[in-house]
Amino acid sequence: MTSFLRSDRSRAVAIWLLTVAVLVLGMVVLGGTTRLTGSGLSITQWKPITGALPPLSLADWQAEFARYQAIPQFRFVNPTMTLDQFRFIYWWEWSHRLLGRLLGVAFLLPFLWFAIRREIPRRLFWRLGGLFVLGGLQGLVGWWMVASGLVTRVYVAPERLMIHLGLAFALLAALVWTAMDAWAGWARQTLPSPWGGRALGLLSLIYFQIMLGALVAGNQAGLVYNDWPMFAGHLLPNDYAGPSLWATLAHSQGAVQLHHRLVAYLLLIVAVGLGVGAWRSTYLAAQAKALGAIVALAVVLQALLGIATLMARVPIGLGVAHQLMAALTLCLATAFAWRVRRV
Repeated sequence: MTSFLRSDRSRAVAIWLLTVAVLVLGMVVLGGTTRLTGSGLSITQWKPITGALPPLSLADWQAEFARYQAIPQFRFVNPTMTLDQFRFIYWWEWSHRLLGRLLGVAFLLPFLWFAIRREIPRRLFWRLGGLFVLGGLQGLVGWWMVASGLVTRVYVAPERLMIHLGLAFALLAALVWTAMDAWAGWARQTLPSPWGGRALGLLSLIYFQIMLGALVAGNQAGLVYNDWPMFAGHLLPNDYAGPSLWATLAHSQGAVQLHHRLVAYLLLIVAVGLGVGAWRSTYLAAQAKALGAIVALAVVLQALLGIATLMARVPIGLGVAHQLMAALTLCLATAFAWRVRRV
């Protein structure tokens, strides 16, 4: 395998990986829009190849609509939906799946091209293979998530939504990190300082908060307790506890919103503290200082956006912006964690 590889860096590979990361970012935004428009269950079959073609005739549309009419969401949420209204939600889900297919092609074909030309840094070859597997797994998990809403539920299972979104954000962060590795090459010197652990800790906390946000989204918990900082005038939500520990952690609207708020406060304190510390540090390079400060600013903006989204009862525009800002914050935190390790 090493005969196909050379050099320890390639800026062309880095640009390609960043381009794929932008496509993943688009998937996150389109996926959020699909969820907020209630479109995620409009396609009730998983056809990885033939599903790339949308309905082409009235009979095809009627057949798709009939399949949708057979699931609980139609019967209990949208019983008066017309064919034209169905087309609206169908196109959102179809576009989301189509972009996923294009994303796979955008990764695989350039990978083969760079491998044949021996432009992939040797140390990154197997990592790129892992990223491709992760992307494929994301498609499988996406269908697993959709399947949870086709039999007894009117929406997908919140924990499956969390896993689906979590894989997307993990892929996004890994693409950014690997692109920076490909651009800069092998680290000539690493920094054995506490900042490496601090930056990774911040990155992990941001990721954890995103997972909690996915549970809020999956439980439609942004539609309740829309006052802030109180919960319907109380310090704590009245319906916090579910019938079991798992029901509380994953399915209680009050619990998932409370957890998301509490971790947001913690994240805000940690991010601002590390941002100020990085800016004042005499040990970090100028780029690392700037990135630390930018991450702190991004967390502050995301917190304000989250409050606005909650108090407005999650309109589509604010909901999508909140998810996009979460993705951008994760990318910035990834860059910060990567940069503090280099001289």
